[in-house]
Amino acid sequence: MIPFNPEEALRRTKREFGEHGGVAPSLSRSSTFTVMEPGIMPEIFQGVRGPDKGGCYLYSRHFNPTVNVLARYLAAMEDTEFALCTASGMAAISCTLLQLCEYGDHIVASDTIYGGTYALLDSLLPKMGIRTTFVDITDLSAVSAAVDDRTRVLYTEAVGNPTLKVADLPGLSSLAKRFGAALVVDNTFTPIVLTPSLLGADVVIHSLTKFINGASDLLGGVICADRDFVYRLMDLHHGRAMLLGPVLDPRSAFDVLQRLPHLPLRMREHGVRAMAIASRLEEIGAPVIYPGLASHPHHERLRSMINEGFGYGGILTIDCGTRDTANRLMSILQNKEAFGLIAVSLGYFDSLISNSGASTSSEIAPEDQKKMGLSPGLVRISIGYTGGLDERIAEIERAVREVGLDGNH
Repeated sequence: MIPFNPEEALRRTKREFGEHGGVAPSLSRSSTFTVMEPGIMPEIFQGVRGPDKGGCYLYSRHFNPTVNVLARYLAAMEDTEFALCTASGMAAISCTLLQLCEYGDHIVASDTIYGGTYALLDSLLPKMGIRTTFVDITDLSAVSAAVDDRTRVLYTEAVGNPTLKVADLPGLSSLAKRFGAALVVDNTFTPIVLTPSLLGADVVIHSLTKFINGASDLLGGVICADRDFVYRLMDLHHGRAMLLGPVLDPRSAFDVLQRLPHLPLRMREHGVRAMAIASRLEEIGAPVIYPGLASHPHHERLRSMINEGFGYGGILTIDCGTRDTANRLMSILQNKEAFGLIAVSLGYFDSLISNSGASTSSEIAPEDQKKMGLSPGLVRISIGYTGGLDERIAEIERAVREVGLDGNH
């Protein structure tokens, strides 16, 4: 465990009050901003002035006051100098990689990542001359062997989607430094639980859509990094985020801001319930995978990296073996037991259930799914915190027994 408390970091972050003293920050929906003297505008375009250089705003595709408040809070949570909010998690990933890589460059990436990210790396970026080698990110020797003289990025999810492999972030950071590459970490599964920047990550990405927002009612993303990288992303002439324009709407930023203070409370409860459910499933012999269990192959690795007191995350999986069994289990959980909802995404207050190989990992070819260890019957469950915990444990236990996944079958 590392000596950092993201809950305390959020609490100590400079509070932003509304313009009339409101306890909530002001919502600035203006698309463009007035300059008081004509000579100021050229200085903004030249980078001489900006939000933190004289308090000058230009246009909300560049910087927006409300979105900037959220970015500052998220940077504090991730212990980075600065942050940039985007319209989605994929926008954050795409802009980051396009800023770090040019034609002819190379990325070494985990073979266990979100299907949309895999498609970006495997299908789209090669058309721009950017190659990717996918490896088992938990095997540092394989990562090292994949690096070549044009490698600019090591890319991983802190906890892999959906297999829940745990990346050795300090080890990957050492490799990245040795080869002069940037370590980019997607921390969507484990906000508050992990602080990748303290473990050596150069850039930390989140889909705000998931746990950070927590209500499944908006899309958003964030790039947490040093100030120089964020300003490179927002450079008026060359910045990938500025030129591609995937900005977060200030109304969405305001909503996330209002939910961010209770993110630590939510993550604790997600973790408490996931651990209790996973422990009971393991007791009855069900094929459950959860990194908080001592039986998980990377449990000790994760335990050495987490921030104490926030658990091991809210995601667990059950390997049903076949897609038919997975479908039966999901149907019972939703339609008979009312345990949760069959839906993609995660981090909602209700449990969300999906068969990853047929949904969020479907962009990955079946042979590559098999290679990365993704079973066709893997059911991913984002554990919510509604309902009584004992009741939820009983519901999932009955469902597992009904489809024959307990140790008695």
